[in-house]
Amino acid sequence: MTRRSADLLVGRTTLPVEVPPPAHVDVLRKPAIAVIDDTMAAVAAALDEPVGTAPLQALAAAAERACIVVCDVTRPVPNGLLLRPIIERLQAAGVALEAITVLIATGLHRPNLGDELRAVIGDDWVLANVRVANHDARDAGQLLDLGVTPLRATPVAINRAFLDADVRIVTGLVEPHFMAGYSGGRKVVAPGVAGERTIRAFHAYRFMADPLASTATIDRNPLHEEQLAILAMVGPVFAVNTVIDERRRLAFVNAGEVVASHAEAVAFARTCSEVACPAPYDLIVTSAAGHPLDATYYQTVKAMVTPLEALADGGDLVVVSSCSDGLGSTDFRDAQRRLLARGPTAFLEALRAKSLADVDEWQTQMLLRATHIGNVHLASDGLSQADVALTGVRACSDVQRFVTEYVARHPDSRVALIPEGPYVVPRVR
Repeated sequence: MTRRSADLLVGRTTLPVEVPPPAHVDVLRKPAIAVIDDTMAAVAAALDEPVGTAPLQALAAAAERACIVVCDVTRPVPNGLLLRPIIERLQAAGVALEAITVLIATGLHRPNLGDELRAVIGDDWVLANVRVANHDARDAGQLLDLGVTPLRATPVAINRAFLDADVRIVTGLVEPHFMAGYSGGRKVVAPGVAGERTIRAFHAYRFMADPLASTATIDRNPLHEEQLAILAMVGPVFAVNTVIDERRRLAFVNAGEVVASHAEAVAFARTCSEVACPAPYDLIVTSAAGHPLDATYYQTVKAMVTPLEALADGGDLVVVSSCSDGLGSTDFRDAQRRLLARGPTAFLEALRAKSLADVDEWQTQMLLRATHIGNVHLASDGLSQADVALTGVRACSDVQRFVTEYVARHPDSRVALIPEGPYVVPRVR
């Protein structure tokens, strides 16, 4: 019997939604994937049998300084499983603990402090024994200018502590990303520890408007190509890549040369994140993937873009999100105000004229991808009424009632429920 209900991830809990008959219903979620039972052994094997390079301990044999870059709190990377084994191999190679830095790849996000910092690192031993710092893209003293990329002349500045290290390591989560195709790997370096001008150039209109800068697309994706160009300017990077299941359990881990190992991880991630569906849907009900991704409306936009291939023109898209930290940055709030004051056409024309995007306005540009195709509705109890007015989408106060009334009006409709939002990519056959 076809399932007609699903529990959508919202914050640290779930919201049950049921689609009444006679509408056709598909529940789109990651296929069941085997999780790794012995995670310690899997991480050790990844570090000691890497892809395309020597084992980490051998790479660090002549090193004096090491820098490990980790994603910020918006990515549930299982660093608690990764960091200590990495650091222990650096120690065994002769790198002193005081010469090891763990650098949080904040991009242009706020720094992670206190409980957030502990959540990101996931291991009190690491916090107690090595230097842990937040990258600051606006601090010129932290950056080293590398010039511009050869193809598109993107200005490149990267965190100096990362560049000066003898061993450069990144850890990351490989999952669908609505601009860069898949996250992790090269993306942890840029925009993760890049300077403000680099990040703003990355997110300028010419990149964001490119149809190949999209979810699960790597081939000819201009952002991916620029990230690879930046890696070539940076030099050798050792990556540790992970894939997790719906319950945030480790399903895949590898390590090695950043480009080759990331490509292998992407190939695995495709098998458990891209889901075939027979035809577009009139109504899609999804989530922003729960904590930590749905803490802000800024991050929630990803859930509005990822399912667009499967949304019928003029269809309805309902996104459930906690937005527990509100709308997002002041910069994003200002971009939303400009959108509402000028309208979509004038807003996009203003972006087209810039070589560097204003901070966080790229998320507003991506939002317009969704509102151009269908009617977007947000269900959230974390926003004030003033913030709801700035979302640029319709408010939904009761998801179950919305779905029930929708089916009553459109009994022959096709409906999709996607519990894990931007981590599931529907592909229309």
